Amino acid sequence: MIEDTLGFSEEDLETLAEPHNDALVILFLLSNVRIKRVLVDPGSSANVIRSKVVEQLGLLDQIVPASRVLHGFNMASEVTKGEITLLFDMFVTVQNTKFHIIDGEMRYNTLLGMLWIHNRRAVPSTLHQMIKFPTKYGITTIYGEQHVEKEMFAVYQEAPSPIHST
Repeated sequence: MIEDTLGFSEEDLETLAEPHNDALVILFLLSNVRIKRVLVDPGSSANVIRSKVVEQLGLLDQIVPASRVLHGFNMASEVTKGEITLLFDMFVTVQNTKFHIIDGEMRYNTLLGMLWIHNRRAVPSTLHQMIKFPTKYGITTIYGEQHVEKEMFAVYQEAPSPIHST
């Protein structure tokens, strides 16, 4: 692995829609399928995937039954449906990653927690909307999908109909 300094600069902020307070949402390849709305969450101890995503990938037969309670998830406790290990492709390196499967609703398709971040030796920055990690080719940068985060939390209002008086 090449020894490079991993850091962020003012230049990394130039393409962002500022000001923002967006979470870091990325996309990646999972079992050769592009997965959108992936939350990078350094505060989570688990990697989580929605059961609907596993179903859409056609991988229900690969679920290993395991029940675990995730506390504080979606502002409540959530019991997992099982676990699944998936081929996780970050465009430069490929790695098997274990995910806990939940049935409940969440805004994101997948959540990457501390375990993935630390195993990757990655450094996420919500301010810079990117995650950087070392590879044998040098430092790799995955850019956040800031527009996706903004769309998810946008409030849409219909224009009121004009009032016609007769």
